[in-house]
Amino acid sequence: MKFLHFRSVIFNIRRHKATVIDGKSVANKILDNLRNEVETFKYHSKRIPHLKVLLVGDDPASASYVKNKTIAAKVVGIETETVKFAPDIPEETLINTIDHFNRDDNVDAILLQLPLPAKFNKAICQKISPEKDVDGFTFPNFGKFCLQMDSFVPCTALAIQYLLHESGIDITGKNAVICGRSKHVGLPIALILQSDYEPKIGNGANVTICHTHTPKEQTVEFCRNADILISATGVPSLIRGHMIKQGAFVIDVGISRITDPITSKTKLVGDVNFEEAVQVAGYLTPVPGGVGPLTVAMLMKNTITAAKRRFAAK
Repeated sequence: MKFLHFRSVIFNIRRHKATVIDGKSVANKILDNLRNEVETFKYHSKRIPHLKVLLVGDDPASASYVKNKTIAAKVVGIETETVKFAPDIPEETLINTIDHFNRDDNVDAILLQLPLPAKFNKAICQKISPEKDVDGFTFPNFGKFCLQMDSFVPCTALAIQYLLHESGIDITGKNAVICGRSKHVGLPIALILQSDYEPKIGNGANVTICHTHTPKEQTVEFCRNADILISATGVPSLIRGHMIKQGAFVIDVGISRITDPITSKTKLVGDVNFEEAVQVAGYLTPVPGGVGPLTVAMLMKNTITAAKRRFAAK
């Protein structure tokens, strides 16, 4: 797949400040290319790629994420349907729905929006057929990913890989620090940055993961030495300006909703203190409008790939 170079859609706040990446514009360029892929697929297969999204509960953030995904699918030309469930549905009902879509030949991709309500078994994602698992969370996909074999790669990790590669920066041997070790975000990012499976998913960075049990002073020291600093914790302003190496590539994956003490209105913020980081970093992704739209674009990419693979296997 050939993407347009994202440097054509980034902007500088000021010359002496970081280059802030306009993730929405970058994502729109990717979606434009994917729309062409969908048209080609439709011509050869005589059908449209189809994505099913399962949304359990009434969490506002999850509903917003799903809305963004369905909008992107419409832009690209992918058929999508969101199936909503009450938070108290029996787990068996959700499993039966997944099984039904696994067997439905008209469905190419299945996305179970996370997080699920606390009562659900975390392993329920494993009920999705690996060939339709566009989040890359099933054991076969994640296991192949760890072994650097062809698989569906988690979308946030793909988005970050895309940003770094398209920046033109050679990250081989560079120090990359990731704050956050979640199995769905932090760990996949670490795996993709340290891998050596070029050109598919290889990067070859020296990766350090900081988490809740990393002593604070060590976290600060690791971050200060990071050429690439990525935070995915959901802790507002965890990363302050003094923790950032001059000229570092800072990627903010975290997202939190807080109340502005001045306006008393709620707003979305990331893990990185933007006002401080922009004075130090070389590149910086904002929240909102940074990694989020790119993650959605990579979901569309995985969905198209799933449709192509299923069509080729017939």
